[in-house]
Amino acid sequence: MKTGHRHPPAYKDDSFLETSAARSVRILSEYLSPLDRLSKSLIRDTVVFFGSARVNETGHPLSSYYHDARILARKVTEWSEGLEKPWRFVVCTGGGPGIMEAANRGAEDAGGKSIGFNIGLPFEQYPNPYITPDLSFEFHYFFMRKFWFAYLAKALVVFPGGFGTLDELSELLTLTQTHKLEKKMVILLYGSSFWKEILNFDALARYGLISPEDLDLFQFADDPDQAMQILTEGLTQHYLNPAKPLPASELKVPAISQTRLPE
Repeated sequence: MKTGHRHPPAYKDDSFLETSAARSVRILSEYLSPLDRLSKSLIRDTVVFFGSARVNETGHPLSSYYHDARILARKVTEWSEGLEKPWRFVVCTGGGPGIMEAANRGAEDAGGKSIGFNIGLPFEQYPNPYITPDLSFEFHYFFMRKFWFAYLAKALVVFPGGFGTLDELSELLTLTQTHKLEKKMVILLYGSSFWKEILNFDALARYGLISPEDLDLFQFADDPDQAMQILTEGLTQHYLNPAKPLPASELKVPAISQTRLPE
């Protein structure tokens, strides 16, 4: 008996999934897969560390920032480990080397979890070995990676960095300024001398390109203890001991619907 050619189901057909016709499926998978894995790990929210992939532990002019990022991430993790579960304020990075590695390493020093949202690039970016294995993610689309940075973050610590760091900082500041992020976000620029040389925020306000009150969207810190004080005070005020009850969306672990469907 002659039979026709049998194609695999579409969701198992790599030749289809890699085409432009399936782009929406690939995008959706970069939303649903992290959502599923993060909810299973009971990750409620994060403290995101941004910074250069090129600042290594030794030999770079800014290597001191690597050590500060490691110390600060350890302090954040030690503090957060003492809070109630599900896990609060988990250290999260872009998953690569440099400042990102330092932050994941600091969380590991404290015996805690940390997240890495890595991006596939032809150079420079590879997952560092200090990310909690179950919380290491690989993205193809920059915008989906940025979504996950913003979605869970309650605080942002921005160490010196290049184009990528500037892009991520600008995006989070814009979302906060325009109230597209309804939640309170603690935004901390680490290394005041660096940031005030690279970005003249006061000039933007002076020329009327941002409002004077926009300068209150972020703070500066120059050592791990100062940074830790700003973070704990802000996170406690906004989330642990808020003046007004938090919305229901801030009180639970993000999760896919618990309704079981046939597989």
